Amino acid sequence: MVEHEEMQYLNLIKNILANGYTEDGRNGETISLFGASMRFSLKNNTIPIFTTKKIAWKTCLKELLWFIKGETDNNILNKQNVHIWDDNSSKEFMNTRGLNNYNNGLLGPIYGFQWRHFNAEYDRNTGKPLTQGIDQLGQIIESLKNVDTRNSRRLIMTAWNPCQINEMALPPCHVLCQFNVHNGNQLSCCLYQRSGDMGLGVPFNIASYSFLTHLIAHICGLEAFELVYFLGNAHIYSNHIEKLKEQIIREPLTFPTLSIINCRENINNFLISDIEVYDYNCHKHIKMDMVV
Repeated sequence: MVEHEEMQYLNLIKNILANGYTEDGRNGETISLFGASMRFSLKNNTIPIFTTKKIAWKTCLKELLWFIKGETDNNILNKQNVHIWDDNSSKEFMNTRGLNNYNNGLLGPIYGFQWRHFNAEYDRNTGKPLTQGIDQLGQIIESLKNVDTRNSRRLIMTAWNPCQINEMALPPCHVLCQFNVHNGNQLSCCLYQRSGDMGLGVPFNIASYSFLTHLIAHICGLEAFELVYFLGNAHIYSNHIEKLKEQIIREPLTFPTLSIINCRENINNFLISDIEVYDYNCHKHIKMDMVV
């Protein structure tokens, strides 16, 4: 019998709890291991939204669409009832980063800005680019649409920009992804994450890049095939330990599927209502507090 793919995540948690190193980090005590990988099938419209606790997949998708548009203003997320960046955009937190001259809610040139305007000068009043940057995501999509270039081994998008790290509210955790096409039309994504909060962040990141791969496949006339996930520092915060012990004894359920119900030619134009997730059955929610 084939093991459920979610067991990769649960087994990694068990391994960290059993064999991890206790460290005092920037924002509290963790148990961690360095270096892990997982693979998740995206075939037949599968979307690996974890089932051993309820995942707020709509919040995840709203954040992704915000990234795709190159946005960095947390007020845009707040208007959609998304509050995952609130603590990192607060005046108190921004002061710790030396970024007290940003307009309220701006997070600096984080993920989406680097995806769509890599290394452009960042406007601290509007969050928009002041100079021409590199549209990494746009270039990847154009390459994937072209049958002569879609097999390139250079379809890489990075959020890690050393030139602008100190302008960001938070240096990126999921730092680099690569897209790859096999058999002419099977699109896979390989993600490298330098730092992963096993309780909260990792399930979100896996779902987010799986959604992204499905959206890109749709735009480019390809089939989503696989997400390959690499993790550097895999850590569990001390206040999540008991909650994760509860989660790892639960049996995973079948992953849901998705459907893109409105055809969009431009990835910037996707709306949350364009994506339907079917048959998401999961265990009850486990509340874990975010560590800032």
